[in-house]
Amino acid sequence: MVLNLSVIIPARNEEDGVGACLESLVAQSDEGWKLGRDWELLVVDDGSTDRTREIASGFEGVTVILPDERPKNWTGKANAAWTAAKLAKGEWLLFTDADTVHEAGDLRRALHEAEKHKVAMLSYSPKQIVAGFWQRALMPLVFSELALAYPPAKVSDPESRLAGANGQFLLVKGDAYMQVGGHQAVAESMLEDVDLAYLVKRRKLGLRFRYAPDALSTRMYRSFGQMCEGWTKNLALLFGNTLITAGWKLLDIFLLAGLPVLAWYFPGPLSVSTPWITARLVILLIWLRTLWRFYRRVAKSNFPLGDCLLSVFGLPLFVWLLWKSWFDHTVTKRVVWKGREYAGGSR
Repeated sequence: MVLNLSVIIPARNEEDGVGACLESLVAQSDEGWKLGRDWELLVVDDGSTDRTREIASGFEGVTVILPDERPKNWTGKANAAWTAAKLAKGEWLLFTDADTVHEAGDLRRALHEAEKHKVAMLSYSPKQIVAGFWQRALMPLVFSELALAYPPAKVSDPESRLAGANGQFLLVKGDAYMQVGGHQAVAESMLEDVDLAYLVKRRKLGLRFRYAPDALSTRMYRSFGQMCEGWTKNLALLFGNTLITAGWKLLDIFLLAGLPVLAWYFPGPLSVSTPWITARLVILLIWLRTLWRFYRRVAKSNFPLGDCLLSVFGLPLFVWLLWKSWFDHTVTKRVVWKGREYAGGSR
């Protein structure tokens, strides 16, 4: 029996979020589009050591499965997703994360959008939920750079070679998924969502990508350490010029923090009758222009104004994570994520 949609959630130690995620998905079942009759919901418990499986098993209509034995060099997520995809009965496959919360009706709207635009893959970038000072200071910086590196209009343009996707919501036609090799083709990649998007686009099967706060939200990280580990895993893969990006951010730090100090301690008398005050004004104007340029860039992150304003304090952490991600992927070639160690540098 072929269903309309298979929703696939790879989950490893997701007890904090999987309940809310499944609740938001199960609620989309109604008489016109019934879970178990028209669509299915598969949770792949990828070796969780917490209550993830127990929580997921408590939802009526949700099928909890265990992944196949993970082949050497495969990532856990790719193995979990591929296991479920081979069992899925849906014409369309939706891969979504266990820390997402879906708005009412977003599944059917997404199917309609993909069919309307005649694409084989539709990916949404969710509204990001952040908590605590460091998440609020760092996340707008990361997402503003992502918006510039993967502009949705260019990603969605069939004439552009640029591809991108967000694995938090990745809807793909089942036959197209198998045609490009599915997660088996990106089994060693820690950026499997983007790499799948490239495979789809190279086959000219149609790709659409957009920011979708109307569809779903996510809280990616629950702690400072988890956030640092997650971005260390991804940043060097997301930005091909990681060290250059870090260099520009270092320049931002110097200009934003150093120019006011330079203006204050600029040599010469403070008298307004001297040319030194003109020099100080020039320095101040350069600082204001730098500040304006910085915040215009951060505004592309789609975060609230308060978080964008805090992002200036996240610059040193962002530079550190860019450097550490580059170091782990290119020097030590060792990346740790959710208790597993992977070889660095795998796109």
